[in-house]
Amino acid sequence: MAMGEKKPYLVAILFQSITAGMFILSKAALNEGMNSFVFIFYRQLAGAIVLIVVVIFKRESLTPISSMALWKIFMLSLVGITLGFNVYGVALDYTSPTLAAASNNCLQPMTFFLAILLRMEKVKLRTIGGVAKVIGIMLCMSGVVTLALYKGPYLRPIVHHHLLDGSQQAHNHYSGDQNWVKGCLLMFVSTLCWALWYVYQAPVMKDCPSMLIFTTLQSLLSAIQTGAVAIAVERGIFQWKLGWDVRLIAIVYSGILTSAVGTNLMAWLLEKKGPVFHAMWTPLGLVITTLFSTFLLGEVITLGSVLGGIILVGSLYCVLWGKRKEEELKRLSIQGALKAEAEQHI
Repeated sequence: MAMGEKKPYLVAILFQSITAGMFILSKAALNEGMNSFVFIFYRQLAGAIVLIVVVIFKRESLTPISSMALWKIFMLSLVGITLGFNVYGVALDYTSPTLAAASNNCLQPMTFFLAILLRMEKVKLRTIGGVAKVIGIMLCMSGVVTLALYKGPYLRPIVHHHLLDGSQQAHNHYSGDQNWVKGCLLMFVSTLCWALWYVYQAPVMKDCPSMLIFTTLQSLLSAIQTGAVAIAVERGIFQWKLGWDVRLIAIVYSGILTSAVGTNLMAWLLEKKGPVFHAMWTPLGLVITTLFSTFLLGEVITLGSVLGGIILVGSLYCVLWGKRKEEELKRLSIQGALKAEAEQHI
């Protein structure tokens, strides 16, 4: 395989590694006692600053957009970023990076389910692809229920000395079943927000001159929105102070690598290989997150988390397989129609 052919695979692995790092460092910052709403604001602010600098550096054409388009981007940022990430921050505080990575695998099935409800996509139950998609949605719901309601025995890590241990780690990991269930439900809500964000992104993007401007506007508007939420929720000046610690590292990492570098890597991957190829690598993020959160954070993995994660990965691949089968059927149908038309002209 030539280097050019390997590049999409390397980019996919890099993107999943960056995402896993975000989950782990975000949890480490929360373990240090950082308020989740303040953390999300700083993260979005850092990302917005980086993207604005990129726009200036690239001298991107600042074509005026309509007030209606700006309003749509504002609402998209509110639902997908401000609400989605703030709910995610609270959920992560109650649960673990492994759960966050596992829930990432149900984003595709949930996006597909919402597209059906909003009549943006149809399910053909008489085809094997349509049946596979429905099975994927059912597995997704089963995985969420398994994560929330079944813990099972703890799978103890081999290594007992951890680089990013936080002062509140014991509280977060052993805060009780009630907080764990609450965190799982909140993680489900945040994934639902992201699914809505994915569904409506393409229609809204049509009113924006470029992908970079669209992403930058979302980051800037979400920084303003998350700032307003953080100020309303947290008034203590201590939570807003940043020092040379894991909190600052997490903010800089999330703002630069996740928001700026990660977004561009994902856009390149979607353009070169399509959404199915990108989504197929999501389980790798779960594996990386599980391994490193165990060794770096000392996260205690439960059997329920492993089983729930496996079910969610299964749901993802069912939906992706179903989509591929439907695309193959559509392609064969078009080829058949073209062949029939060509024969008529002979």
